[in-house]
Amino acid sequence: MKVSPALKDRALLRRVLGLVGPYWFFVASSLICAAVSVAAQLLVPILCGDAIDAMLGMGRVDFALVGRVAFAIALSTAIAAAAQWVLAACNNRIAFRVSRDLRLKAMAKLQRLPLAYLDRHPSGDLVSRMIADVDTFSDGLLLGFTQFFSGVLTIAGTLVLMARIHLGVTAVVVVLTPLSLFAAGFITRRTYRYFRDQTAIRGEQTALVEEQIQGQRVVQAFGHEEESLAAFDDVNDRLRDASVKAVFFSSLTNPVTRFVNSVVYAAVGLTGALLALGGGISVGQLSVFLSYANQYAKPFNEISGVVTELQNALACIQRVFDLLDAPDQIPDAAGAAVLEPDGRVKLENVSFSYVPERPLIEHFHLDVQPGQRIAIVGPTGCGKTTLINLLLRFYDVNDGAISAAGQDIRTVTRASLRKSYGMVLQDTWLRAGTIRENIAYGKPEATLEEITAAAQAAHAHSFIRRLPQGYDTVIAEDGGNLSQGQKQLLCIARVMLCLPPMLILDEATSSIDTRTEIKIQKAFAAMMEGRTSFIVAHRLSTIREADVILVMRDGKIIEQGDHRSLLAQGGFYAALYNSQFDTAP
Repeated sequence: MKVSPALKDRALLRRVLGLVGPYWFFVASSLICAAVSVAAQLLVPILCGDAIDAMLGMGRVDFALVGRVAFAIALSTAIAAAAQWVLAACNNRIAFRVSRDLRLKAMAKLQRLPLAYLDRHPSGDLVSRMIADVDTFSDGLLLGFTQFFSGVLTIAGTLVLMARIHLGVTAVVVVLTPLSLFAAGFITRRTYRYFRDQTAIRGEQTALVEEQIQGQRVVQAFGHEEESLAAFDDVNDRLRDASVKAVFFSSLTNPVTRFVNSVVYAAVGLTGALLALGGGISVGQLSVFLSYANQYAKPFNEISGVVTELQNALACIQRVFDLLDAPDQIPDAAGAAVLEPDGRVKLENVSFSYVPERPLIEHFHLDVQPGQRIAIVGPTGCGKTTLINLLLRFYDVNDGAISAAGQDIRTVTRASLRKSYGMVLQDTWLRAGTIRENIAYGKPEATLEEITAAAQAAHAHSFIRRLPQGYDTVIAEDGGNLSQGQKQLLCIARVMLCLPPMLILDEATSSIDTRTEIKIQKAFAAMMEGRTSFIVAHRLSTIREADVILVMRDGKIIEQGDHRSLLAQGGFYAALYNSQFDTAP
């Protein structure tokens, strides 16, 4: 069933109000301060009118009354200013706390999202939603609370006070008011689409910029600068077009409403002047009417600007809500057990595909005994890394089952399953922080002695000692100030520190020089002793000692055995192995 845009907008507004709900005290305080400020400001024209009527002519001025009125005006102005200060403080607190809550929810949501969602959405777009979109929403919310409440109260208050002075002149104002509302509504209804497009393209641009920054070395190495600039220009041009349209249509609101409000002011002045000439109202009352007509018109200009900003804010918050509403990863089964690993892993008739129409792994069988070293080889795209994702339950199988220690991994907690594995990937990841914090990522309570021992086992200790502050050296995000090999050594040390019952090594030494690799292989051999290990490798020289080598192709095991037996078969593995050691004539 298709939901109408009007219903969607109402549901969105209700949800936004739900975000503000926990801060009802500040909302109530804001409303009270807005009422006090408006009342104090609306009192000033009446006091000015009284002062004017006390000046009847030369020598006919009631100075005592004028003095009292001047004091009352000063007091009202002071009260209005104090109320505005408290109002701003309350509104700031509401807007910034709502922003904080949204970011906390978004960050918590990222921890619950399945890996498939993160694979499909650029990280730059997610960053844009959490930072830029939340900021824009906060600005719109702050503007709304600051000006919208005061504007509505000012409009209502001026109408009531004008009606008490003269209903006829008030009727002129009321009759002409719908023109301003119609003009503002007509324009703002058309700006939402452009603001929505603007926020979506801005997220795309953020993703592109982040991608280019991360891959700048590759961009320059391949001379791809012109193409990168062209791609950025394309996104930037589309953002410019959407932004220009959004700003242009939204900027029409203020001059249109100002024109209508000027018409209202002129009508009030003309009508009031005619009544004053006929004795219907006094000159002081006419001045009050003109002041109120101006004050009555001003909120329409402000509210029209607020509505425009709110359109932008709603377009941004919708993108944040889309992130918050994304389906969580399948939760652990009710009463899920804590896995007690014994090294046994079994895959029974496993089938999996990222896209339903493109099968990847089909009817896969594997029975791993405790302590075995399982090497997985094959051409790119055959399903090696996908198999690792399934073992760790980053993805769930489409058919079949994977068990560890005799338990289906879908019946145990993800935390206990993943704690059972130590993983070193080809793609390294380090956080911004010290060397010590990065090595101890999986074991924060580790002592410096334990961290040093793990670094020594990973042959990382020597280069760490040469760093300015040793283990307390702060590295940039993703280890940007370290070489790729050094980053990989730190990732290996991270696993050496935890020493879990099972290991996954996905091209763990791909970025390390040959001499260090030999040392690392010896360290791995010691670490893998008595531990079930899965080794994904392209360099087949690193897996000769594996107990079982699985040769994969198109998601299936086409050969299985140890190094010697597979070479003796003279099949696909033998051809793959020999191709790495053939020398050109």
